[in-house]
Amino acid sequence: MSLSEERRASLLAYCKLTELADDPEVEALIPALYDAAVGYMEGAGINVPESGTTRAAQYDLCVNAMVLDGWERRDLTITGTAVVDNPAFRRQLNQLKLTEPALGIG
Repeated sequence: MSLSEERRASLLAYCKLTELADDPEVEALIPALYDAAVGYMEGAGINVPESGTTRAAQYDLCVNAMVLDGWERRDLTITGTAVVDNPAFRRQLNQLKLTEPALGIG
């Protein structure tokens, strides 16, 4: 899935990177992080919802959270054992999985 200019702008706003939109690191990493997040959602069994639905808003927030997490941890080294999953993200991801429309067979 390609990153539209509108979606890129919303991601930059969510990540508070709007002022750095032309930075080469931002230009290179945000689309890659977006593609990785969309791929993760697909691998988790969550398809891109129809635009304008509440599921689409939940989906976008989950993708935004993964992009922001990837951006913030791009050069960090985690020391120790205290790595915690974001509970708000986990709840939204689980809800999307539970409400994924059944695929028709045949």
